[in-house]
Amino acid sequence: MNSRPPDTEGTPVGRRLVLAVLGLGAAGVVAAPVLQRTLESGLGAVADKDPTGLTGLLPNGGGFRYYSVASSVPERSADDYRLTVDGLVDHPATYTLADLEGLPQTRMVRDVQCVTGWRVPGTPFEGVRLSALLDAAGVRAGAKAVRFTCFDGAYSESLTLAQARRADVLVALRLRDQPLTHSHGGPVRLYVAPMYFYKSAKWLSGITVTDSVRPGYWEELGYDVDAWVGRSNGRDDAPTV
Repeated sequence: MNSRPPDTEGTPVGRRLVLAVLGLGAAGVVAAPVLQRTLESGLGAVADKDPTGLTGLLPNGGGFRYYSVASSVPERSADDYRLTVDGLVDHPATYTLADLEGLPQTRMVRDVQCVTGWRVPGTPFEGVRLSALLDAAGVRAGAKAVRFTCFDGAYSESLTLAQARRADVLVALRLRDQPLTHSHGGPVRLYVAPMYFYKSAKWLSGITVTDSVRPGYWEELGYDVDAWVGRSNGRDDAPTV
């Protein structure tokens, strides 16, 4: 990773804003139980409208922090969700949520590790192996990478083709044995188990096979393109297929 790690997985929070939050101190302790219940019941809607990423600094049920680089993110239902697979492939395709649910599913339980330091151990994700969608599309000779786009209209990510074909990279439909909620990037997100969580793009809408790696949203701003989590975090950092 970079010698100077990024401050947040979402839009950076200004130094003055952080100091102001820390200055709430004792008031925050008093308000914590009420705030916790509020976050657990409706944090998704708040986070979607919070371009500062401030909600990501607050505790919430399940250990996750919520980030969005867009000021708001439209929701997609089972009826209107679509995932396209295109680029350097012989058989471009468009999948509905029902199509994806009808494909063989893989469930894995791994730790989720954010580059900002928080971690959620033993988290089950379930979905379709990305390699299965690539095989069905027929990747052409000369392809070297895969680019991912999202229906928030802002976020993007990339993997090398070898990374994308790993067995622990999913087009995820379920989290903790429940359908992915909008706040968690649903109805479909990318899940790259051996890498920091910013590689696991939420609100996935496009998979494009390309001839080179194109840096993603945060990588354009300095994040590492190869975001392997080290073995010290209990994760596989070996860049093998």
